[in-house]
Amino acid sequence: MTRVWKWNRPVTVREVLEDLQRERSIAYTTVMTVLDNLHQKGWVRREAEGRAYRYEAVSTRAAYAAALMNDAWAQSDNPAAALVAFFGMMSDEQRQALRDAVRIVQGPETSEAASAGTTGTAGENPASASGGGGR
Repeated sequence: MTRVWKWNRPVTVREVLEDLQRERSIAYTTVMTVLDNLHQKGWVRREAEGRAYRYEAVSTRAAYAAALMNDAWAQSDNPAAALVAFFGMMSDEQRQALRDAVRIVQGPETSEAASAGTTGTAGENPASASGGGGR
């Protein structure tokens, strides 16, 4: 998948093989099997081109990573504790990226209200309304 995402275009088994062979010895059939498995799992789509296929990513690398994180989080019997543990593992740079991502998802209006220090009533604040928001 790394090669397919990196090139951001439909690729053939031969192209991936030749690129991988710069780093290590690998068989054509191995690359073909991996791309076929990715196709069966729905991570790449393929289109016939002569006797070969061209494979293209169905999703971005970021969306794939998000799906993995979501799956892992969904399997937790205590999602809040899992998030706390995950955040505790983050570097300062990763925590800043998380803050930036939250600001993007919340949008400018929510971010401006948070910066100004305004608060709403229990009915207006989703954390208060759901019983969350404690420290």
